Amino acid sequence: MVCLHSANIAKAPYFDLGNIAGQLGYEGVDLTVYIGGHVDPRVTNVDLIRAFESIRGAGLEVPMITTAINTPLDPTIYPVLYLTGHSQIPLFRLGLWKYGTEPIELRLAAIRQDLARILATAQASGIAAMFQNRAGGYVGQATWDAQTAVGLFDPRWLGYCFDPAEAMIEGGAGGWHTALRLALPRLKSVSLQDFRWEKGPEGWAVRKCPLGEGMVEWPVFFDMLAAARFSGPMSVRMEYPVEDAFGAMTKDAEFVKGWIQRAWGRKAG
Repeated sequence: MVCLHSANIAKAPYFDLGNIAGQLGYEGVDLTVYIGGHVDPRVTNVDLIRAFESIRGAGLEVPMITTAINTPLDPTIYPVLYLTGHSQIPLFRLGLWKYGTEPIELRLAAIRQDLARILATAQASGIAAMFQNRAGGYVGQATWDAQTAVGLFDPRWLGYCFDPAEAMIEGGAGGWHTALRLALPRLKSVSLQDFRWEKGPEGWAVRKCPLGEGMVEWPVFFDMLAAARFSGPMSVRMEYPVEDAFGAMTKDAEFVKGWIQRAWGRKAG
């Protein structure tokens, strides 16, 4: 299922998400449920169910939500996960953990404790969690580092949301490939972006760009997913500036669908 990450159209109200995403060629919506997202987790009892209903009413699905949940002390965890799980939405993306300055092993041990308590609520709510890889000093940026925590838990309730662009930014040509191989047994969804390195006055910097116009090795990526018989949602993110945003999002959706047909078609043949 090719999904629009709802942050791409942050200015649209949640009751318009389904109609807009459908018109752009998407089959589902990855709904942002965090402060500043489409649903504020502090008022989930009102807005969350309405958001799900409006998207489904437009003929689309909500296979996953994106949250900022990264501590069991967050008072919104229970209402968000309970209402989402009981709305038959199977997946939620966890928030991010910074490494900070404390020793790495101590940081990972603390995150393992956080995950155990968060997953207890998730399991009781019937929804699985996904750890995301994000470059830039975040735990899980290389995937193998998160595996020291993720690997301790039941894969039914904790897996990965893998982003090949973030993996390539962090691990380069070989590192992203190894990271995906490690994630595949627990892979529940993918987040799709593209990027290129550009040198400016202040040195080299990452520049996000439309899918297919950057450095991500899409043929290899999609062939690996097809070989693993991946069937989870694909959330398309747009973190690059563009004049025609709707046109760019439509083009990204068509790009993903084209690769799905090629990669899975070759696998079937």
